[in-house]
Amino acid sequence: MSFSLKDFQIHIPTHLIAQYPPKVRGQSRLLVVDTKKGTLIDDFFINLVNYITSSDCIVYNNAKVINARLFGVKNGTGAHLEVLLTRRLSNTEWMCIIRPARRVKRGTKISIERRYNLEIIEYLGEGLFRTRFSKPVNYEELKKIGEIPLPKYIKRKPVREIDEHRYQTIYSNKYGAVASPTAGLHFSQEILKKIQHTGAITVPITLYVDWGTFKPVREEDYRAHKIHSEIYEITESSAHILNRCITEKRRLLCVGTTSVRTIETAVTSEGRVASGRGETDLFIYPGYDFKLVDALITNFHIPDSTLILLVAAFAGKELIEKAYNHAVSKGYRFFSYGDAMLITK
Repeated sequence: MSFSLKDFQIHIPTHLIAQYPPKVRGQSRLLVVDTKKGTLIDDFFINLVNYITSSDCIVYNNAKVINARLFGVKNGTGAHLEVLLTRRLSNTEWMCIIRPARRVKRGTKISIERRYNLEIIEYLGEGLFRTRFSKPVNYEELKKIGEIPLPKYIKRKPVREIDEHRYQTIYSNKYGAVASPTAGLHFSQEILKKIQHTGAITVPITLYVDWGTFKPVREEDYRAHKIHSEIYEITESSAHILNRCITEKRRLLCVGTTSVRTIETAVTSEGRVASGRGETDLFIYPGYDFKLVDALITNFHIPDSTLILLVAAFAGKELIEKAYNHAVSKGYRFFSYGDAMLITK
């Protein structure tokens, strides 16, 4: 058995990579993938409710994206630098990626918007630095000095009037993510209300998506790839509801790969979901034995990503190749602002 991503027969034409969200949430397309039958159905996300029943338990990630991309000037030389905040350590200290990294070292100070000095405290490896702001920076302040960190495959500058709203899910309320849990971007209030009217149960969890979600798999054997840990939180209330749903044998449908990784991390040996705050570096690839997840809503992902490996683990490599190639032939839109899949077992 091969463990190389090069064996995935998937090619995404550049013109199918969505550069903007659809004009209205829910107007995206939906490819329904039935793993039992091996079938594909073309539909629209607004019709998702047709695939939901009163016995479903829908798990979604309520993490909210911060304006994590900053631009600054190196004190002394005037060199321009890009700073991507990845994790808040305290009111003043953050983990960051700085580009170009070769221009900074311990003690370097970077002026941000002439309002803050950012000092390099320590190099942590793999382009990551521990840094300290000259005064506390909260999430609201970041809205004034930073940009929403759109992925690199979106070849444009963020537009505040669009991206600060549309790169967030309608239910996001826990600041701290560096990337959006994009499967949730398709939900509108109307779609969510229709789903809730079926009697399905909806449960929030939180995984603060980190920069590692963009890190491509470069190893010849993808099992050697290392995922950076991300912080997750499951409240006692959410764990209680999830465990009741498990007892009642409801179908557990996760919105996005981040919800899958959180639930599969928090499951106990007794098959229950533990509440609390923790970190996960769970890497799911073909051969993984899913403990709880029965269905998945997900976007189309980059072919060299850990995300496509998770989806292939859930649906099977051959069926995912079939689904992606079908989506290309039908002109689906790909990646963060693209269309979605519903994968059922």
